Amino acid sequence: MTRRMLLMLGFVALLTATLAGAFFLHVQKLRALAPRPGAQTVSTIKVRSLPWQPSLNAIGTMNAVNGVDVTTEIAGMVREVRARSGQDVRAGQVLVQLNADADIAQLHSLQAAADLAATVLTRDQAQLAAEAVSQALIDADLADLRGKQAQVAQQVALVAKKTIRAPFSGRLGITKVNRGQYLNPGDKIVTLQALDSVYVDFSLPQDQLRDLAVGQVVNVSTSTYGNEIFAGKISAISPKIDTTTRNALVEATVVNPGRRLLPGMYARASVDAGSEHPYLTLPQSAISYNPYGSTVFVVTPAAGGGRVHQVFVTTGETRGDQVAILKGLAAGDEVVTSGQLKLRNGIQVVIDNSVQPADSPDAQPQEQ
Repeated sequence: MTRRMLLMLGFVALLTATLAGAFFLHVQKLRALAPRPGAQTVSTIKVRSLPWQPSLNAIGTMNAVNGVDVTTEIAGMVREVRARSGQDVRAGQVLVQLNADADIAQLHSLQAAADLAATVLTRDQAQLAAEAVSQALIDADLADLRGKQAQVAQQVALVAKKTIRAPFSGRLGITKVNRGQYLNPGDKIVTLQALDSVYVDFSLPQDQLRDLAVGQVVNVSTSTYGNEIFAGKISAISPKIDTTTRNALVEATVVNPGRRLLPGMYARASVDAGSEHPYLTLPQSAISYNPYGSTVFVVTPAAGGGRVHQVFVTTGETRGDQVAILKGLAAGDEVVTSGQLKLRNGIQVVIDNSVQPADSPDAQPQEQ
C-alpha cells in the first residue's frame, strides 16, 4: 500500500469521525430543546376491604314447570272454540269441541246392542234354572255381553276425544283455530303454560359442583325487571357432565309472583357458595391485563400531586364492576383508575377525581 493511499484512508476516517461528532451534538441540542412531558392527569381510588360473598353466576333460560302445545288425538271438524287467546284456564276446562254427531250415533247403536245382550243373558239364565238350556249357552251370552260392553267403552272414549280439554291449569297462548276448520291428529291448537312457578335451567363448570346442593338458594334476575330479584331453590342437578363443555346442567324452581316470568326468557342466576369474608377490591378499570401479568399504578404522594410506580397484582373473583385483589396491594394504597395508557414508572401525576369509573358490585348493562 502506497503512502498516498494511506493518507486518503486517514482523511476519510477523520471526515467520518467529524460528521458523526457533529450529528451527535445536533441530536443532543434537539433533546435539550424538546419540551419535557408535564404531569399527567389521572383519577385514583383508595384500596379498601369489603365484605364479599362468593357466588356462582350463570346465564340460563326459563321454562314452564308444566307447558305443552295442546293438540288433538283424532281428526275432526271444529264445531266450537271456547279457548280465548291469553285466557287463564282450569284443568279439565273445554278448549275446543269437534263435531262428534256420527260418533255419538254409533255409540247409541252399540249401547242398544249391549242392552239387548244383557236382556238375552238374563232370559237364558232363567231358562237354565228350569234346565231348559245348557251352561254353554249362558257362557256364550256372557261373552257376547262383555264384547259389546267393551265396544261401548271404546266408543265412549272416542267421543270424549272430540272434546279437547286443558290438561292442567295455566295460561293459554294465541290460538289460530277457527270454527269449521278441519284438524288432523297432532295439529297444534294453542300453547298452555303453567306460570305459578317456573324452572330456570343453567350450566356451571364441573369444578363448581362441589359448592352446589339440591335445596340451595338461587337468586334470579332478568333484564325485563331490572334489579328485581326472584328467589328460588335448586331442584335438580344433572347426573351427567356435557363432554363438550364439561358443564353440568342445573335446574332451579322459582316462585313466580304475578306470573310475570315467562318461559323462554333468559335469566341471570346467582348461587351463594361458602361463607362471606373480606376482600381488597378495586374497580376493574384499574387493572391492566397483560400476557406477563396483571398490573396497577400506585400513587406515591409528592410535591405537586404524586408519582406513580407499576405494581404486579394477583386478582381473584369478580362481581359487577369490582375485582378482588389477592396479592400485591394493601388497604389504603392509592391506585390509578383511569389514564394508565399515558403513564410510566416515576412519572408525575395530578389527581382529578371529579369523574370516577363504575365501581358497583351489581353492575347492569348500560342500555338499561
